[in-house]
Amino acid sequence: MIVLDPAILSRVAKPARYTGHEWNSVHKDHAKVDVTFALAFPDVYEVGMSHLGLKILYHILNRRSDTAAERTFAPWVDMEEEMRRHGIPLFALESFRPVREFDVLGFTLQYEMSYTNILNMLDLAGIPLLAAERGDNDPVVIAGGPCAFNAEPLADFIDFFVLGESEEAIEEVAAGIAAWKKAGRPGGRTGLLARMATIEGVYVPSFYDVTYHADGTVAAVAARRPEAKAAITKRIVKDLEKIDYPTKPIVPYIDIVHDRIMLELFRGCTRGCRFCQAGVLYRPVRERKVETLLRLAEELVNNTGYSEISLTSLSSADYSGLDRLVTALINRFRDRGVSVSLPSLRIDSFSIGLAQKVQQVRKSGLTFAPEAGTQRMRDVINKGVTEKDLEEAVGAAFRAGWSSVKLYFMIGLPTEREEDIKGIADLAYRVLDLYKAIKGRRGAKVTVSVSSFVPKPHTAFQWYGQNTVDTLHEKQNYLRSLLRDRNISFNWHDARISFLEGVFARGDRRLGKVLMEAWRRGAKFDGWSEHFKYEVWLAAFAAAGLDPHFYATRERSFAERLPWDHLDAGVNKAFLRREYERALAGMFTADCRRDLCSACGVCPGLGVDIIDWGDKR
Repeated sequence: MIVLDPAILSRVAKPARYTGHEWNSVHKDHAKVDVTFALAFPDVYEVGMSHLGLKILYHILNRRSDTAAERTFAPWVDMEEEMRRHGIPLFALESFRPVREFDVLGFTLQYEMSYTNILNMLDLAGIPLLAAERGDNDPVVIAGGPCAFNAEPLADFIDFFVLGESEEAIEEVAAGIAAWKKAGRPGGRTGLLARMATIEGVYVPSFYDVTYHADGTVAAVAARRPEAKAAITKRIVKDLEKIDYPTKPIVPYIDIVHDRIMLELFRGCTRGCRFCQAGVLYRPVRERKVETLLRLAEELVNNTGYSEISLTSLSSADYSGLDRLVTALINRFRDRGVSVSLPSLRIDSFSIGLAQKVQQVRKSGLTFAPEAGTQRMRDVINKGVTEKDLEEAVGAAFRAGWSSVKLYFMIGLPTEREEDIKGIADLAYRVLDLYKAIKGRRGAKVTVSVSSFVPKPHTAFQWYGQNTVDTLHEKQNYLRSLLRDRNISFNWHDARISFLEGVFARGDRRLGKVLMEAWRRGAKFDGWSEHFKYEVWLAAFAAAGLDPHFYATRERSFAERLPWDHLDAGVNKAFLRREYERALAGMFTADCRRDLCSACGVCPGLGVDIIDWGDKR
């Protein structure tokens, strides 16, 4: 067990990141369990502790009598310096044991720009970075999350990936490891991986050989062991009513990014936005009953003391029982000072009455995501909202007393023209004018936040060639020149980071060499602007002999085998191609919850139906 010198903690920012013993944390005797997991989030404590998936895994594993699950996070640069100076390895927050002593080190993959932190954490832990160099006494390094749906850039470093929702799969993994250990570890590390490969949704990259054409594109991904499947299909929980939900989450001693109760209404989204990877990965829609959510909320409030309940999903306003749920939550918790928030609101389903309800306890601004500045562009991305929708939603908010609005957009989308960029500025000014028309005076505040579009695997835009950094800079500068009003704030994302995100989002396993080289040259916390070193990355690509534009800005042909084609998200590739063609034609595809089935393939392919309990249940 590691004992931290108080003198070390006194020299670092936010020492509570490293001290553990938070309310509701679980402490088990490792000698009394069969399997130990160190759940790792490759970012700082405040980010990782805000992630619902980590809370779910922690709860599911610790519910098992034969398993202990603990947490570890990427130490901030000041703590890392102290750890390396004093020879302190990466440790888990519950037992303060080095993570190299655990059976499993499991990473959550939420963001491509956290990949170098994974390497840094492995190095801090004293675990060989390359999976091929690990021995029988090293932990099995696993990973899951949305980025696992293109696992290839991390294939050299991860022993196996779990695709899809993990509530059931992680229990099978834990049981399989326990059985392998009790049987005397037959076959050693390779024997364990072979056992894991038989679990649905598990991908062992070392069991596959990848070959390439002369032009650098993937020729084939071939399984070389009998346990390895030709395609790995994602895991999905068929009925959310039948699985446990963490109602005693850990309550940190310091503020975290999402410092509130997270009440998951449903999973999946059928709106069909063509840029949205989550809308594909989490299909189909499966709702929880209102009565279930009320019970969970009561337990969460009692067990945490939080004063805010955030209703989470990909599109919370689409929950079929939303009005009834919000009314019941407010009536039940208003006198206890607990508010309700809806972080994800669509313009076309915005209800001012609902917005007023959720702001009874605590008032905040309103955020909408038109995503694009013109109707033509919104049709291309299948957003399904109109300028009239925005005017009605914002107008209702202004009449009800709001005066500040945040608007989210993307630039760099397929078929984008100069007038589409100008349309973003036009919408912002229209909102200001609308406030003046309603109130008879100026006074509205509009924040325009613009991200750079990154094509993602398993989406309709997975073939699209991303805009170059120079092109994105030109578009950002043009938009900035249009937004001159002092009542409009303009925020934008670093185009260089978006470019690298695009490289690793659609890359192949040859990028492992680039990751290793960039990390050796000092790359880490790449998603944090103060630590991002673009020149280091360019040098790493040059050293590895790879062109980043081959991965990010190159248009892919429909005939090309994509690096992730053997990793099945459940949606037919033919459907995605059809959606891309419809996008280029500016054609809209309706939401299958409200119209005809769009034949994406998820429901019959995974044996799951859309579960919508309706507002009357």
